[in-house]
Amino acid sequence: MAEHDDAAWLHAEAQVTLVELSHTSGLPEQVLRELVEYGALEPAGEAGDWCFSADCVVRVRQAARLRNDLELETESLALVLSFLERIQRLEAQVRHLHAQLAAPAR
Repeated sequence: MAEHDDAAWLHAEAQVTLVELSHTSGLPEQVLRELVEYGALEPAGEAGDWCFSADCVVRVRQAARLRNDLELETESLALVLSFLERIQRLEAQVRHLHAQLAAPAR
C-alpha cells in the first residue's frame, strides 16, 4: 500500500511555528535551526518564538526529501536550497519576460 503524506491547505500568508514546520517536513527542529543559521530559512520573530511563512512548508519538505535521498549534511542542504531558490527566481523572470514579448504592442 502506498504511503500518503499529510495534506493541508495553507493560506500563503499563514504562519507556522518551528514545531509545526518540523512536524510537517519530518526534519528535526535542530536541523531547521541550523538552516536558519546558514540563511536558508528566514523566520519572523525572536529566536525562542520563531514563525515561518506557510510557503516555506513546501520548500522545507523538499529539503527533507533531498536530505534523505542524497544523504546531505545540513550545510550542503542549505547551499542546495539557495540554488533552488535562485533557479525559481530566474525562471519567474524568464516567464515575465516571455509574457512581455508575447503581449501585443500598444
